[in-house]
Amino acid sequence: MSADTDRGQQQRNIRCLIAKVGLDGHDRGAHVIARAFRDAGFEVVYSGLHRAPDEIVQAAVQEDVDVLGISILSGAHNTLVPKIIDGLKEYGAFEDTLILVGGIVPDEDRAELKEMGVSEVFGPGTPMKETIEFVRQNAPDRD
Repeated sequence: MSADTDRGQQQRNIRCLIAKVGLDGHDRGAHVIARAFRDAGFEVVYSGLHRAPDEIVQAAVQEDVDVLGISILSGAHNTLVPKIIDGLKEYGAFEDTLILVGGIVPDEDRAELKEMGVSEVFGPGTPMKETIEFVRQNAPDRD
């Protein structure tokens, strides 16, 4: 099964946007995941720091990404993530975008984020292989 998955991924590149939203100025984790995704063969765009939710939405739509990884350590996930999701819905991009949140998110907030449309929340210490496999198995099939 793994060989079939690998062959399928070679035929189609998975496009990812790694986004830093809000005033959170810590981007080491975002750079680490961006590098790991590139090493895994994904196409990666990095938003840079201090982006507003509408800037993230615009970048995701313009880059036609399959995956939106939102890196957030500031604790503002319950405010910022819904704004991004609403923006994606306005552009008709929500249904075909896998939305991930990475960073420090309390366990009690994870279920609410998933109800909003976040596919998975990855906390500190999540093995890179686990995150990459999740993307490979869940990225939208646009063929």
